[in-house]
Amino acid sequence: MLVHIVCWKYKGEIGDAVREDHRRRLNALVGVIPEIVSFDVGADILHLDRSFDTGLVATFPDREGLEAYTVHPDHQAVAALGKQIAERVVSVDFLTDPD
Repeated sequence: MLVHIVCWKYKGEIGDAVREDHRRRLNALVGVIPEIVSFDVGADILHLDRSFDTGLVATFPDREGLEAYTVHPDHQAVAALGKQIAERVVSVDFLTDPD
């Protein structure tokens, strides 16, 4: 399996409604993109200095599944929104042991 983690730190002027819409649009990808094995999106609850505002953890069967997700038009639209409203986005992708 391939694990895909993304975190967004929103610009200070981005209000709660836009933040929630971003999370809602991310969650809407489930069921639309068949390569998604699991998908969790949530708002940070600790609000530490190091915290980001929103995190996503998704799994895909393999790198090809992640690529299909990446180029899917619905993902492209929400990714563009995320880039527009974030001051910083970080990600990591790694393979897990199948056993």
